Amino acid sequence: LADLERLLQARGPHIAAVIIEPLVQCAAGMAMHAPSYVRGVRVLCDAFGVHLIADEIAVGCGRSGTFFACEQAGIWPDFITLSKGITGGYLPLSVVLTRDAVYQAFWDDSMARGFLHSHSYTGNPLACRAATTVLQRFADDDVLARNALLSQGVMPTWSAALAGDERVTALRQRGMIWAFDVSPERAGVDFSEWFHQAGRRHELMIRPIGRTVYVMPPYLQAAEVYVDMAERVLATLDEVVPR
Repeated sequence: LADLERLLQARGPHIAAVIIEPLVQCAAGMAMHAPSYVRGVRVLCDAFGVHLIADEIAVGCGRSGTFFACEQAGIWPDFITLSKGITGGYLPLSVVLTRDAVYQAFWDDSMARGFLHSHSYTGNPLACRAATTVLQRFADDDVLARNALLSQGVMPTWSAALAGDERVTALRQRGMIWAFDVSPERAGVDFSEWFHQAGRRHELMIRPIGRTVYVMPPYLQAAEVYVDMAERVLATLDEVVPR
């Protein structure tokens, strides 16, 4: 937060927005941070008149434990982006949500005033229908409560299997996201590719980010499937990085 504040003090008038993946910075290696950080970013953006964009394409739709990850920080950004989970993976769909003030700034009957930046795939009715069905499933089956029970039940299995393992560092979880790092001394070169190929031999489709192994499983599997998945991850690790 101190680094961000210094940047905004120096460059605030030239910055349109700050973009964050709240709670879990996925592409950087599943780097997890506290909700207090998200609150701090909101405060700084307000202080310097900069929009806050929450990239919830990976962490939204219940993945972090709440439907929107920002909910756990008790704030709302100026924009939220969603995709992937919003249709359950059946059809491609992306959604951008924004505040009324931003929306109204581009709403006009005049073509010269309206915000026309778009493309030929906007508003696909089949993809939108898939999304409304997924959202209805969230409501009917109380998916968030089920996710909470699954994450509480499966994580101890992972912890027991990996606790004290000298190959593993930073075992961590946020909702339905599990991750750990393999120590650089043990990972070697091309760890991600080796792990991916070994995982396929164990009937596991997994793609590490560098030395970070992560799992973001579907919500609707039975509990024993998650346990089996954890066992396959461990078997893959044993093959790639022998004890």
